[in-house]
Amino acid sequence: MMILGLVQWTQPVHGYDVRRELLSWSADKWANVQPGSIYHALRKLTEEGLLREVATEQVGARPARTTYEITAKGVAEFEALLRKEWWNLAQMTDPFMAAFSFLPALPREESSAALRNRATQLRAAVQQLEAAMSADWADNKPIYVSWMWERSVAIWEAEIAWCERTATRVETTDDWFKPAGAACPPSVP
Repeated sequence: MMILGLVQWTQPVHGYDVRRELLSWSADKWANVQPGSIYHALRKLTEEGLLREVATEQVGARPARTTYEITAKGVAEFEALLRKEWWNLAQMTDPFMAAFSFLPALPREESSAALRNRATQLRAAVQQLEAAMSADWADNKPIYVSWMWERSVAIWEAEIAWCERTATRVETTDDWFKPAGAACPPSVP
């Protein structure tokens, strides 16, 4: 979706410019768009008829650059993907949740410390994003980019509060490791 949308906005466009723009958005961090996969995705989208090559040119000894445009089929696919993400709630995959499901496998003190450390890391991420939001270069971004950043800050602040509450529960709740009616897991301190 990201590549189709970006090609549509900036067409005709070279793969290098698509890559550069997505990296400037830090899409590799929040949209799972890896820089090394962009050229492959452009070729695949072209094979599927969603994009078309407009021209290939080479300047001097530099590698050849292919320029892309979106096709009518690509516009329809982009709009379908966009609407799917706007109108449907998707469960985010978070490896932390898998680790948290084994909370009793770690000593109480380590679990609590890990939760507080996670809160500290999230606070640093909030400060970094807030600094980026107030930087001069952010003025050149569309207003909705700051809205996206605000969403991230709100999510992180909610998780910070949850981490702190849960760390306190781990520290103060007896039998926190034992679900109702279940046997205690082995080697729980």
